[in-house]
Amino acid sequence: MSNTPARLDRALTVVGGGVIGLTCALAAADAGWQVFVVDAGHDERASWVAGGMLGSLGEGHPGEEAALALSVESVRRWPTLVKRLDDPAIVTATDSLFVAGSAADAEYLRHLADFVWANQPRTDATLSTVTGREIRSLEPSLSSRLVGGYRAVGEWSIDNRRLLATLRSAGAAVGVRFMDARVESIADVREQAGPRDQILLAAGLATAALLPEVPLHAAKGEILRLRRTRWSVPPPGHVVRARLHGRAVYLVPREDGIVVGATQYEAGDFGDRTPQAGGVADLLADAIEVMPGLRTYELTEAGAGLRPCTADGLPIVERIDDRTVVATGHGRNGIVLAPGTADRVLGILEGASA
Repeated sequence: MSNTPARLDRALTVVGGGVIGLTCALAAADAGWQVFVVDAGHDERASWVAGGMLGSLGEGHPGEEAALALSVESVRRWPTLVKRLDDPAIVTATDSLFVAGSAADAEYLRHLADFVWANQPRTDATLSTVTGREIRSLEPSLSSRLVGGYRAVGEWSIDNRRLLATLRSAGAAVGVRFMDARVESIADVREQAGPRDQILLAAGLATAALLPEVPLHAAKGEILRLRRTRWSVPPPGHVVRARLHGRAVYLVPREDGIVVGATQYEAGDFGDRTPQAGGVADLLADAIEVMPGLRTYELTEAGAGLRPCTADGLPIVERIDDRTVVATGHGRNGIVLAPGTADRVLGILEGASA
């Protein structure tokens, strides 16, 4: 809970009720700001359709050294945020398994591991090799055809939808006010806010519609949600990130089942959130090959989200003018980067209010 009373001269309007907007809103309220959040609803949120992996190790790719560094620093803030939210059930796993279906897939994972070890030796998670036999010992429900991979101890996953609900309730408990509405114009926000109020645009892709000078493009990704039945094997205790036939698929445990993801490809239409049959079919086939027992699970949802991406893969977190701050462009890493982004935004706001 916040011990800092809100001050009348520190007011913030947040446009966006996704993970970035809500985490920033809570951080500002804890620091004594009066906060008002305008939320367009979960259909607009990339974080509603997400696996919730806190993967600084899993997200390390050659050419993305700066993005990896941001992820590592933000992941280190996650235990503090979970403690602040006082809901340990948000965390669905504390370790991850990276598994390969063939020698070629294993070689791909080795290159990624080498990159992470070379660029982030100070990461808090520990990465070690595992054989196919060790994979089966750790997760007996996984296929015996997996040839090996890596175990990342300390690489968590989060229940994304429980997180969004808990962030909102935690914000309300410290005085954050909410309005469920779609913002059509930044001018309307500026007019309705006080003349000295700060404005945070954290509306994902919608930020570009409000401020066309913010350079964003959409990456579409499908996610499946599967529910365990009375005849099913339990979900894995680890996040399972597999490389299979040159494709990536992940299985992330939930209390009642598993989230399977994720495809990613360019989406020309910012409003197109309809899953494609091919993407759904590939995900389901690959997931069942990794964990054959998924055949007895129920497919309860096939969803698609639009991730707000930038040309260099780095989020845009900066002041636009004396009243407006932008936090968007987090791509596939919005949940990972949320607490780090909140700290950066609060620093920008505190600088403005000093």
